[in-house]
Amino acid sequence: MKNPRVAAKALLDWYGASRRELPWRKTRDPWRVLVSEVMLQQTRVAAVIPYYERFLERYPKAEDLAVAPEAEFLAMWAGLGYYARARNLQRAARKIAEMGRFPASYEEIRELPGVGDYTAAAIASICYGQPHAVLDGNVVRVLSRVTAERGDAAASSVRVRLKELAQRMLDAKRAGDFNQAMMELGATVCLPKGPQCLLCPWRDECKGLAEGIQEELPVKLSRREPVKLAVELCVMVKEGKVLLRQRGAAETRLAGFWELPEVRVLPEAVRGEMLGTFKHSITRHDYTVEVWRAAPAKAPKGFRWFEWGELAGLPLTTMSRKALEMAPEYPQA
Repeated sequence: MKNPRVAAKALLDWYGASRRELPWRKTRDPWRVLVSEVMLQQTRVAAVIPYYERFLERYPKAEDLAVAPEAEFLAMWAGLGYYARARNLQRAARKIAEMGRFPASYEEIRELPGVGDYTAAAIASICYGQPHAVLDGNVVRVLSRVTAERGDAAASSVRVRLKELAQRMLDAKRAGDFNQAMMELGATVCLPKGPQCLLCPWRDECKGLAEGIQEELPVKLSRREPVKLAVELCVMVKEGKVLLRQRGAAETRLAGFWELPEVRVLPEAVRGEMLGTFKHSITRHDYTVEVWRAAPAKAPKGFRWFEWGELAGLPLTTMSRKALEMAPEYPQA
């Protein structure tokens, strides 16, 4: 890049004219920005907005989440996935409550549970104006294309190189805007597939575009094929109640969540009609899920019958919620 400062100004001018109006951009409250950044990890903006608004209506301050029962806030998070994020957010809220204030420096923010370099830099720049450049997936993609970076984007040497470039470009007087502009460019123009190069403020600077390799970047050498799995879930109803199982505290994923039982764990249940099928993905696992009616059977240990109206207040796994929506009895929103 010939002149990083000139490029930074072009980016900020573009951002001022083109940015999306998002609820977390209307505040500099570090707690609200933290909630948004945590929710946006691995999750689309459109999916996050209603969760963000409901969550902050219930927990407007860190102190509110710090004392909330786990089942309550997990139920509000249900559907966003990656539930370790929610538990870490409560751990961070408790630390903030203990401190009596939200930490005000990058180094202090970085010490909050579940907060990494990217989130700390985002909060420090957006809320406190501190000159720390962010490096997330969107920024890696943008800078890889602009510089025609041919190294593996997952390699630490490449990420260090890209982070140094972002830091050199950063406008210290508008650090928060610059970081958000970089992320916005990656989210709306410099897309993973079909980048909108004609709309890009850096189209004349982009080496990847000049060489015609923009869609080949960033390079990802360690990509693994997803594991394909088949699951059969049963919807068992008795006297207006549905049978669910709670995942144990020792289970590595979704501990404490409620879910529909798999057909294989209730061999005595008599399978009835199929309610439907759907696809579901969790990290590197792709599931094909069949949903079956089953005649009532005795509930084993760890299982419980719930009224249909109680489901909204439960931390339900996303897979089970999708399956339950296929049952006519499920209360529609």
